[in-house]
Amino acid sequence: MADPKAENALRDATNALEELETRWGAARDYLKIDNSRARHEELSEEAANPLLWNDQDHAREVTTELGRLTNDLEMFDGLRRAIDDAHVLSEFSRESLGAGEADWSLLNELSSSVAELEHKIAALETQSLFSGPYDENDAIVELHAGAGGTDAQDWTEMLMRMYSRWAERRGFAVEVDEATEGGEAGLLSATFIVKGRFAYGWLSSERGVHRLVRISPFDSQARRQTSFASMEITPLLDDDAGEVEIDEKDLRVDTYRSSGAGGQHVNKTDSAIRITHIPSGIVVSCQNERSQHQNRARAMQILEAKLAERARAERQAQMDALSGNRGDNAWGSQIRSYVQAPYQLVKDHRTDFETGNVEAVLDGDLDEFMEAELRRQRARS
Repeated sequence: MADPKAENALRDATNALEELETRWGAARDYLKIDNSRARHEELSEEAANPLLWNDQDHAREVTTELGRLTNDLEMFDGLRRAIDDAHVLSEFSRESLGAGEADWSLLNELSSSVAELEHKIAALETQSLFSGPYDENDAIVELHAGAGGTDAQDWTEMLMRMYSRWAERRGFAVEVDEATEGGEAGLLSATFIVKGRFAYGWLSSERGVHRLVRISPFDSQARRQTSFASMEITPLLDDDAGEVEIDEKDLRVDTYRSSGAGGQHVNKTDSAIRITHIPSGIVVSCQNERSQHQNRARAMQILEAKLAERARAERQAQMDALSGNRGDNAWGSQIRSYVQAPYQLVKDHRTDFETGNVEAVLDGDLDEFMEAELRRQRARS
């Protein structure tokens, strides 16, 4: 006699598998897999040409794009094989039930396979949200303390830790370029680079003012304090991007002694660099490299990225398209609130996505917040 529980488990897994098959087929269309295969073949032929490295910049572009396409196609084709394997498990399970005996080892393996496929296809669908011209780039992140005094400076340091932990979760690298310590605690500002594919695409959803409500650890009367910090994001351009030309006469370069939360490699000599682009008023600093020359090179790279971003925004007549607007960095301008007292809640005011697990969010569990905002942006475009 058939086992009703086993029959239900098989039916649920089979229905889920059919839905995953549909989603995989849809991904083939919106990710333009056929175009990617054609481009991969074209680049593979180019990469096999021994003369390719006569132009090293072009060769790097070819090999980088080829590597990314290879990874994408391997992931997509791997999902196809995994779906086929799950279908085989489903057939074996159905045969065992038809013989009157449920094979729970097969059913459990099928359920695990379907759950893993669900996770991987969801990741594939998320990748479709990254369609901007700079979404695959590394990201320059700037944090600035806003209203709230010492608590705001402490909050800025907490945000830096939060985004660093998020980057670690995704296997991204984080390089701190500048960190200015607060008077009592925390940070007045920080600039760091998150390196990894789609770093800018992910983090672009986080630009804006972040609000913290908690019992202040700096208040002797343990009163509740509201503090603010802003996050700005810029795509890091390739060294040879050449989107803007910078006239050395437009620059004021200051050197100073490195200090702050830059890590163990901060050089305590006068090697830190602050560059002011006089026409635009943009100021960038770098203190984490080992020499003044390296700090200047990195600061110039960041300056070029920020100037290019400004030029793009001006051309499109929408200043917030890429670089965003820091706003007032105070009441009424926040994109997200993190409340630790009198209750526990993190809520995004753009999407209404929320969670009561504040500690997990502050430890870098941000993907669902980011995805909700990216989907909101996609729906509006």
